[in-house]
Amino acid sequence: MTEREAAPAAASERASHNLLARILASLVLAPVTIGAAYAGDWLWTALVTLAAIGLYLEWLMIVGAARAIRITVSGSVALVVAGSYLAAGAIDLALAAQLLGLVVVALLSSEQRGWAAAGFLYAAAAQMAAILVRLDPVAGFAALIFVLLVVWVTDIGGYFAGRGLGGPKLWPRVSPKKTWAGALGGLLAAVAVAIVVAKLASLTAWFALATLAVVLSLFAQAGDLFESFLKRRFDAKDSSRLIPGHGGLMDRLDGFVTASLAAVLIGLARGGLEAPGRGLLLW
Repeated sequence: MTEREAAPAAASERASHNLLARILASLVLAPVTIGAAYAGDWLWTALVTLAAIGLYLEWLMIVGAARAIRITVSGSVALVVAGSYLAAGAIDLALAAQLLGLVVVALLSSEQRGWAAAGFLYAAAAQMAAILVRLDPVAGFAALIFVLLVVWVTDIGGYFAGRGLGGPKLWPRVSPKKTWAGALGGLLAAVAVAIVVAKLASLTAWFALATLAVVLSLFAQAGDLFESFLKRRFDAKDSSRLIPGHGGLMDRLDGFVTASLAAVLIGLARGGLEAPGRGLLLW
């Protein structure tokens, strides 16, 4: 085999190994996530808070500010305090803790101050959204699972459609591997899962759920592109190597962060703090 022939074969083998690692990691992470989401309360809040701290630290690593212990510790502590308040149902105090954490991180940052503060805001918003979506005692779990399913199938549909169909690149300057075919494949997969959920749950407003799935899928893909932009801006390949086949938490959760933010805003606008899950799912 010539050197020219060996290169594509090696790339294909690496891609197969990467896909296998992604599948195995997902088989572990998905049940843990769903189990904690079902349990809700302290368990879900603890998992989300740990993930938020991980997102914050990975963001700092990407922008080159992770060595400043004063901002890693202060931001992490603020997220823990906010998580404790959220678990206790004190949303106003949780917001206050997050705002105080944002101010402290900004004041203590000597380099990359804006990026460090933005990283804390990103993690805090992810923490608040993921917990508020689950807050509804009637439909919180269902709403959260719906958002997770849309994000997951958007990622899976985009991966296989992009690899199988190829075609024009979506935004090559930011994410050289993403294609228009992948973006459309992710959207169609999200619509399909929304229709299936509507049928299984006997929800008659299937068109509204399908439209909601399109919105959440677009936000998920925007989150993915934003992370690609951030890594390209600071010349980083992965946010970390925490998850085999996926990279870091940001690589895995970027779409969920933006989709859950969109979901909680829609849920709160329609159902208020008492029923964000019902506000999201019942049309």
